[in-house]
Order: sequence, then structure tokens, then C-alpha cells
Amino acid sequence: MEITDKKVMDVLRNVIDPEVGINIVDMGFIYGIDIKGKKIHIKMTLTVPSCPMKSMFLHEVENALKMVFDDVEVEVELVFDPAWTPQRMSKDAKEKLGIKQ
Repeated sequence: MEITDKKVMDVLRNVIDPEVGINIVDMGFIYGIDIKGKKIHIKMTLTVPSCPMKSMFLHEVENALKMVFDDVEVEVELVFDPAWTPQRMSKDAKEKLGIKQ
């Protein structure tokens, strides 16, 4: 299966933030995807650098991608610049959380 940005984003929609029940794509946590052959580099953020779920998210992202794409190398880089804000969330995520647009 060819690895594309769209397919990676589709896979990452299965990684759910357990605190709010919304996937990390709709939460706006994914800042970038770089695909080079069988290597997938994900730049992502969290709501705050001290998020207690950090290890869980890193593990879930890597596992989700490795389950779908054969023999891939996954690197997840946490970045906090720019800082995450609710404006990064999808319209659906904002509606689910009652955030006015």
C-alpha cells in the first residue's frame, strides 16, 4: 500500500484523546507529516507540554501507523511552537465541545 499524507491522516483519526473523546487530527494536534519511502515522520503537539498522556499518544500514533503500513519506520516529534490553541480544532470538534466559532 502506498503511503500518502491522506492515508496517514486517516489512520491518525483512529487515535483518540481519551480526555475529550475526539481524535488527534480533529483536535489539531498534527502539525506535519513527512514521508520518505518507508519512513514516516510526524510532527505533533499536545494541549500543553506537561500533558500526562504524552507517552500514550506517542505509543498510539506509532502503533496505529505500523498496524496499517507494512515495515514502516515511524518517528513522532513533539513540538510546542506554535503552541496549540482551540482554533486549531476542526469545526466538528469545536461543536462537540461546545466551542463557539
